[in-house]
Amino acid sequence: MSEVNDKARLAKEASLVLGRLSSEKKNAALSVMADALIAEKASIIHANAEDLERGRQNGTALPMLDRLSLTDERIEEIASGLRQIIDLPDPIGDILEVIKRPNGLRIEKERVPLGLIGIIYEARPNVTVDAVGLSLKTGNAVLLRGGSSALSSNKQIIHVLKQALAKTDLPADAIQLVEDADRSSVDEMLRCNEYLDVIIPRGGASLIQNVVQNSTVPVIETGAGICHTYIDAAADPEMALQIALNAKVQRPSVCNAMETLLIHSDYGADAILELAEQFRNSAVELRGCESFLKLVPWATAATEENYATEYNDYILNVRMVDHIEEAIDHIRKYGTMHSECIVTRNPETAAKFMEQVDAAAVYHNASTRFTDGFEFGFGAEIGISTQKLHARGPMGLPALTSTKYRIYGSGQIKH
Repeated sequence: MSEVNDKARLAKEASLVLGRLSSEKKNAALSVMADALIAEKASIIHANAEDLERGRQNGTALPMLDRLSLTDERIEEIASGLRQIIDLPDPIGDILEVIKRPNGLRIEKERVPLGLIGIIYEARPNVTVDAVGLSLKTGNAVLLRGGSSALSSNKQIIHVLKQALAKTDLPADAIQLVEDADRSSVDEMLRCNEYLDVIIPRGGASLIQNVVQNSTVPVIETGAGICHTYIDAAADPEMALQIALNAKVQRPSVCNAMETLLIHSDYGADAILELAEQFRNSAVELRGCESFLKLVPWATAATEENYATEYNDYILNVRMVDHIEEAIDHIRKYGTMHSECIVTRNPETAAKFMEQVDAAAVYHNASTRFTDGFEFGFGAEIGISTQKLHARGPMGLPALTSTKYRIYGSGQIKH
């Protein structure tokens, strides 16, 4: 039996036990796991060092190495994320709707676990802990397949978490990590309908499209982040400067970072030059349209391919537009329905943008970097869904549930 099939079977069996456990038992297990992460920081950092060294040898870009890196502080933040999940309401068992029929039937719509969730993701090892915590809190088992770049880190993290789980009332088999780094293990997960109830991909566009196009297991699609900020003619220059810099520079390697800056042609030339200089001081390479290059000649020309690229790096496209409709059309053409922002003091222009831009998160006068489960008050997140079925936006606990109907009768029969 293959590793994927064997671990999926064990996790599926564990999900049948896990789905019946109380919130108190699940929360107690999360607390034990958080404590274990802190206690085992040294062993996790040692394993992470192996991944970082392998990444350096393979020429991995610095922003991606930053995503991969674990420190004492980051592990403490990851453990804190587990504890925050404890404080969140458990959605399992919630009655969402009660219907009383004329024939006396009482119908209740209840939240229930999905069952066994498969998660295929790339470099960030913190995703491993977030996925485990959110899955267990919602009564789901989880089968993880991380990227090869974080394999040593993920193996040690799962080892620590499973050892901790063995000391609780939760079945340790509820969390499984596929250690086979070959592409074939992903392909096998995509066809594992016998055990997996849903697959969630997290990563770049190629990974997500591979899962969406080839999976026979239902998929919750998380999207690549080609995110835009539009600076309107009526924008406050200082606000626009701070929002644009934050959206790109604060952490360029994540999916909610800005990749293209759209600027109204009536926005002041001095303010545009100040923006460009601040980006240059932050080591951001600017790629602009012809109009932008006339103002900022040291930038390079942007191409159609640039506008369609998620860089996850210190590279930014800049395009001048003559009106808001042109900005919206650009976002429709190149955006990935992730996160989009308008900076303006004009409420009518803002309302038009907020209504007409189709994305999971649309911002007025705030950085796209806030598209995050923690920032939305959901605790840790399993990903940012850019689809329109079941879940959209940051996926917290409710997104990892399904529903079932309980029907209570007194002998009714259908005539």
